Amino acid sequence: MIVGGLLSPIENVLTDVLTWLHDTGGLSWAWAIVALTVMVRMLLVPLAIRQIHSMQSLQMHAPEMKAIQQRYKADRQRQSEELMKFYRENKINPYASCLPIVFQIPIFISLFFVLKDFEKEIFKQSGGSLDWLGLVDITEPTKNGWGPVLIVVYVVSQLTSTWLMSTQMQSAAQRVMIMVLPVVFIPFIINFPSGLMIYWLTTNLWTTGQGIVTRRLMPRPAAPPKRSSRTPPKEADSAGEETVEPAAASSSGPARTGPPRRVKKKKGGRPRR
Repeated sequence: MIVGGLLSPIENVLTDVLTWLHDTGGLSWAWAIVALTVMVRMLLVPLAIRQIHSMQSLQMHAPEMKAIQQRYKADRQRQSEELMKFYRENKINPYASCLPIVFQIPIFISLFFVLKDFEKEIFKQSGGSLDWLGLVDITEPTKNGWGPVLIVVYVVSQLTSTWLMSTQMQSAAQRVMIMVLPVVFIPFIINFPSGLMIYWLTTNLWTTGQGIVTRRLMPRPAAPPKRSSRTPPKEADSAGEETVEPAAASSSGPARTGPPRRVKKKKGGRPRR
């Protein structure tokens, strides 16, 4: 398979790390997968921090971006150009929120191929136990035995981690989609090896804990100053402001004191001369 060939270097690294954790670290194969997941997530912490800052910035500037979308809703190209300009001016990277998941996809697929031939290539040489908590065999499909329990925990953990790491939803459709996606994936993951599900569960639990900690410890970036619609921009103040000279200053007579005199205009015609 082409994908397997491209990911062979990652498969070799994962195999070596799992073998080292089992043979040298004394962990069972299932707990070696948990330890491997923690190591991967620790390496991705800098990307996770960028992801959190990006999400906070997107949430903070959401009203302004929505206003741009409404202003240029009839011109999609202009809308995209204005949004990109807005991103540059406010130093927002809309793709930073996707970086951790993008880097995890190759690892996830590579681990799938490692577990696919695990008994023939790795377990045969090192031996050990394939069970996890006496419930599942890491090489068997998740639908077997107690595997469905893992699926239930996966759905709950996926919903929790996604909700904590998501930006503010702009519509009910987006909120529904986030809640439905983990359930939609179930027909595909029930045939995955249970060891792969253990990896994904550990990832979700890490993401959930990371979201809780960062919400408490990481301050939000300062919100942009809000401008009132009644306050004209500074450029307009300096360029469009007119200086009105009082009429009394141009006359040679003494300055008039007291309240200003009201001048009545004639109805429906020119002012009386």
